[in-house]
Amino acid sequence: MIEATQTTETADDCGCAAADAAAETPHHHGYMGDKARYLARLRRIEGQVRGIHRMVDEEKYCIDILTQISALTSALENVALGLLDDHMRHCVADAARLGGEAAEEKFTEAAQAIARLVKS
Repeated sequence: MIEATQTTETADDCGCAAADAAAETPHHHGYMGDKARYLARLRRIEGQVRGIHRMVDEEKYCIDILTQISALTSALENVALGLLDDHMRHCVADAARLGGEAAEEKFTEAAQAIARLVKS
């Protein structure tokens, strides 16, 4: 299962800001092109959570609840993998083009995020 982790990263320090400043373009995260799709998927996930809550409240069969939890876990993992892919293609790629310490930080950060996803 994916663990929620808190980050202190902001739009100004995601590692893309330096590339954006150099290119004099407004900053945005890699997922912004798919923001509406991500929000729609997250709304469906919220509905799944409410459905599981209702199933427990209505004392539904354990296996049916576990089946829904499995579907929810899969949905969350797919969102996480999509965000990771967007991050790699945007933020990490931008940092790699700039090179130096920012690139090393982005590679380390991505490796740590992958490790968290694999452990979950």
